[in-house]
Amino acid sequence: MSTAGRRIGSTVLALAAAMALLSDCSAKVAGTAGPLGQLDPGSAGGMPVNSGASGPRAGVPDATLPVANSDHGEMDRLAVNTLADVDDYWRDQLPKVFGKQFTPAAKLTSYDSDGVNVRVCGGHEDTAGQVNAFYCDLDNSVSWDRGVLLPGLVQSFGPLAVTMVLAHEMGHAVQSQLGPLSGVNNATPSIVLEQQADCYAGAFMRSVAEDKAKHFQLSTGDGLNKVLATTFFVRDQPGDSFKGKGAHGNAFDRVFAFQTGFTDGPKRCARIDVAEINSRITETAFRDDTDAAQNGNEPITTGNIQRVGKTLDTVFARNGAKPPTLSTAKPAQCSDAKPTSPAAYCPSTDTVSMDLAKLKVIGTHTKKGPGIGDFAAFGEVASRYVLSVQKTAGLPLDDANTGLRTACLVGFWGSAMKKGVNDLSLSAGDLDEAVAELLTTNSLIAADVNGKAAASGFSRVEAFRIGFLQGADTCTQKFE
Repeated sequence: MSTAGRRIGSTVLALAAAMALLSDCSAKVAGTAGPLGQLDPGSAGGMPVNSGASGPRAGVPDATLPVANSDHGEMDRLAVNTLADVDDYWRDQLPKVFGKQFTPAAKLTSYDSDGVNVRVCGGHEDTAGQVNAFYCDLDNSVSWDRGVLLPGLVQSFGPLAVTMVLAHEMGHAVQSQLGPLSGVNNATPSIVLEQQADCYAGAFMRSVAEDKAKHFQLSTGDGLNKVLATTFFVRDQPGDSFKGKGAHGNAFDRVFAFQTGFTDGPKRCARIDVAEINSRITETAFRDDTDAAQNGNEPITTGNIQRVGKTLDTVFARNGAKPPTLSTAKPAQCSDAKPTSPAAYCPSTDTVSMDLAKLKVIGTHTKKGPGIGDFAAFGEVASRYVLSVQKTAGLPLDDANTGLRTACLVGFWGSAMKKGVNDLSLSAGDLDEAVAELLTTNSLIAADVNGKAAASGFSRVEAFRIGFLQGADTCTQKFE
């Protein structure tokens, strides 16, 4: 919130002590900014939500692709198995979808960014200190850091985070081979290249979820949530411009790119272009020096909670009902709803109450702590507020659609905040914070009055985006 030689792809991550991952390699997707498919509480991109195993398959022989400088350890096995499955996917899909034969990467190189320097990408790149993974079209090669990057991804998000990152890099190989069929050339901006690659990665991960990959499996519940969650950490830094050299995109836009590929397939990815990105991009700069100094975050205080409440009153004024009471007292017992934390809504008293201390933990982002950022905390308060809006409209507060409808209405409120409401407005990074909260196991932004979150993080984010782009009426109509 705010008051007033051409290496095509890379995944550069700085790992802090808590393994918080920050990246400069990723992308945005193009296409219509509307919903990606039919949403329902029990599906993710049209697939039933399941809680099965995610990660490497047991008992499957490892792939045997040649890798330069390999230590033959666990990280290189994970990378090689990923690339073998990605190759299988594109050998099948490129001829079917584009009428082109796929050529796998000609050279694979493993290195340790803390170890001895290796020259890669036709001798144009040094690996020392490069916590990275990247595709190079000079020699059709893929390189990755087995020493820092891959272990960090596995520790933070599980082995499929590595699979997603390398599938993204191979998305650049697909672009290079398709050329005009993917609408790219030497003048194509980075943001287009990167968001297409995210989309191609999403298309591949769909095949993993459909049980078509030899070495990996992916559940559409927690497994897919973790894959999507990497976008909060593998993204442009808040305040960066999507028009800058090497721009990849914020988490909100990157998730859309991935979801587009996952839902609509690779042909849709090839339609990502500058015009489409310009029509739907959300990445913005900080509003002023003060906003930048705070990294776009307002402190979680009683006063700021009250200010957020006033914006909600203004945004939902057409609802016609008396706004709920906001209380910074801890959630109390309620006769017709279970208490939820750190914020709760009681229908019988029409009161939103909250635990300020717990909201501060969520709303205060630090490299070593569990916090996400101010929009995540304010969004959880907003989620309880919009339950009052739904109550006034005569909508159920605990049915299968309530969680998605709630996320959608919070998204509508977020959109209204773009230009500012009263003295508050969206800041760079706020939408990414929404994504991060929506992908937590017990997201309150996408939960019903009793705290039961919609099962699919994929659908939670999509519902939020629908509200953000299409408005409150769509929320009540689509999730009635």
